[in-house]
Amino acid sequence: MSDHYDLLIRNGVCILPWGEAATDIGVRDGRIATLSAPAGASAEAVFDARHLHVLPGLIDPHVHLRDPGDATVESIATGTRAALLGGLTAVFDMPNTSPAITDAERLAWKQDHAERVAWCDIGLYVGATKANAEALASLETARGVCAVKVFAGSSTGDLLVEDDASIARVMRHGRRRIAFHSEDEYRLRARAPLFNRGDPYRCHMEWRDEECAALGTRRIIALARETRRPAHILHVSTAAEYAYLRDCRDIATSEVLVNHLTQIAPEAYDTLGGYAVMNPPIRDRRHYDAAWAAVADGTIDTIGSDHAPHPRAKKELPWPDCAAGLTGVQTLVPVMLDHVNAGRLTLGRMVDLMAAGPARVYGAIGKGRIAAGYDADFTIVDMRRQRTIENDWIASPCGWTPFAGKRVTGWPVATVLRGGIAMRDDAIIGAPRGRLVRFLDTA
Repeated sequence: MSDHYDLLIRNGVCILPWGEAATDIGVRDGRIATLSAPAGASAEAVFDARHLHVLPGLIDPHVHLRDPGDATVESIATGTRAALLGGLTAVFDMPNTSPAITDAERLAWKQDHAERVAWCDIGLYVGATKANAEALASLETARGVCAVKVFAGSSTGDLLVEDDASIARVMRHGRRRIAFHSEDEYRLRARAPLFNRGDPYRCHMEWRDEECAALGTRRIIALARETRRPAHILHVSTAAEYAYLRDCRDIATSEVLVNHLTQIAPEAYDTLGGYAVMNPPIRDRRHYDAAWAAVADGTIDTIGSDHAPHPRAKKELPWPDCAAGLTGVQTLVPVMLDHVNAGRLTLGRMVDLMAAGPARVYGAIGKGRIAAGYDADFTIVDMRRQRTIENDWIASPCGWTPFAGKRVTGWPVATVLRGGIAMRDDAIIGAPRGRLVRFLDTA
């Protein structure tokens, strides 16, 4: 075969499935053609990655791009642009939009819209309701669908599926892994009268306490075993859950958020006020330490941002009227690279959690590793670059990040999507080129 490629990435330290290696990658027709391009090879474009690390394209499997919804806060177009700037090649977008993605017609609209405006690749969740259970087996196999999402707590309207009978009914229709927000809605309601408007923001973690999360997760796992339906527990946040989930590998996988690995209560609430309010809440150091232990021992499968932007006016309301949710899609990679440099995890483990892990859990085809035949998606990072995250770097229209002012070491310098350089040195290159991610068991 000819030694001419569409793209050559030379001189970088590549994070391969079997370890780090200094090698030259050749890309042809949007896929990885070789991991050992010869010295005399030619290409339409050459990226010199000297002194840089070449990672497989990193994935944020948990974002809320609010589309359809309010484009002045976020949209697929703006959110995927932010993802590229932050070094991500794919995001998986949640269904709690306005209107919610719960039927074939709304899903078809979103599939078409995403393929027209997305800057990076995108997977789509379908929302479960008490009324659409019978349709979920068909919806979960639609093009670009990464999973069914069940809000067993902390949701409103049709997307709240809080009782065991309804959850079990959802789980009996279909066979792919279901993603869960597993806080216990009944405990949330029972504890609400214990608090008052205008209480300190730190009351958020007291109201949505450890038992609220742990009880929800125990219920979901019991139903998963009863229905023999695999579950993915999103944003696990408590020491009790991490300990419990270690014995549930037969039926469950789990996610931790960058916030629960980075921010600690009550200091976060005292410093950020409403800009620390999210569900499940930021918790104290005991849970923070347990989260890192779960990363270290392999309990955790994926890391996400739970990017959920709101306008400043809603975040600055007194508790509990302030909106719950934080931005994160653009800052996920820099913050995690800083953790690598701090010695909290290795770069290889980070790649496992942010590339191979999401691809494995959700069944993404051609994603998650640097290997011949896989999509030529790369996140190229400078592990030595120091930078301060600032609000004026944020591309989401809401214009803020809870990490503003945070000094990090490690920065994404380029994002390569299917062999095309889509971002380099904070500049977006070309036009939107995102596609729907392909998943196993989908059309």
